[in-house]
Amino acid sequence: MESSVFDSRPLIFDCDPGQDDAISLMMALSPSSGLDIRAITVVAGNTTLAKCERNARMIAQVCGRSDVPIYAGCDAPLHYPLATAEEVHGVEGLDGIKIFEPEIPLQAEHAVGAIIRICREAEDLVLVPTGPLTNIAAALTRAPDIIPRIGEIILMGGARSEGGNITPSAEFNIYVDPHAAQIVFGAGIKTTVFGLDVTHKALISERHIARIEALDSRLSRTLTAMLRSGYAEYDRAKFGASGTPIHDACTTAYLLRPDIFTFKSVNVSVEVDSPLTRGHTSVDFWQTTGKACGVNWAVGVDAEAFFDVMIHSIAAYKD
Repeated sequence: MESSVFDSRPLIFDCDPGQDDAISLMMALSPSSGLDIRAITVVAGNTTLAKCERNARMIAQVCGRSDVPIYAGCDAPLHYPLATAEEVHGVEGLDGIKIFEPEIPLQAEHAVGAIIRICREAEDLVLVPTGPLTNIAAALTRAPDIIPRIGEIILMGGARSEGGNITPSAEFNIYVDPHAAQIVFGAGIKTTVFGLDVTHKALISERHIARIEALDSRLSRTLTAMLRSGYAEYDRAKFGASGTPIHDACTTAYLLRPDIFTFKSVNVSVEVDSPLTRGHTSVDFWQTTGKACGVNWAVGVDAEAFFDVMIHSIAAYKD
């Protein structure tokens, strides 16, 4: 795979695994990725924090990457009670994989403290959150001195033209902790966003799954089982689509092949209080507010190139 502008930049992946987080991590941890991953931090979201951190450690172990430290973070949003998505991802948060207690340990340090420490140690750090933004917002609030040290935030969350996937107007990650999202979008950090507008344009079909299955490796068999689980059936039943979006994997695909996505520069505000539109991302697509456009909002993707990147990453794992 061609080199990427992100190959030499330190990264923190913040996640709530979740099948799509798991696939994103599989791609990022691949022997072919070349990414400098300093930590995986975990937040409550798709399921409870305890299950999410275990799932992250399971995926790292399946990928053979005990060298990347994993930290557990916030177990609830800043202000609202935790809303989870077991109906999508399964009771354990990761349908399609045999659940086990991983040997890879959980680090004793809290994820928020780890984010702050690593940001202070590194230059031009990139944060890659694919769950609720609670850990990131807590770090920015507790240690505003790290803001200039963060080169970019690349996140999965939000929606504009596609509407919401948990309410009519809200995408799940933003809905769970809108106050955290408001802090992140308001921090003045360069932010690249992969919302439902683009993730719904990269639907994995049986044709792609068959390519993964044909690799016939331990990891490809694990991934195939995940992709044929209830997770895939849920989205197909809900959205009537011919395939399943792998939302969070868009962030890693961008790190590996930025050229396959197209963007529009926008301002994003988040609704935090309204019972009707909590978590709505107000995307100023046509600059009607006059506010600074500090967000690169993904609007298009070369879907076949996206799946080529994913399958190339999985093919690099050898039994």
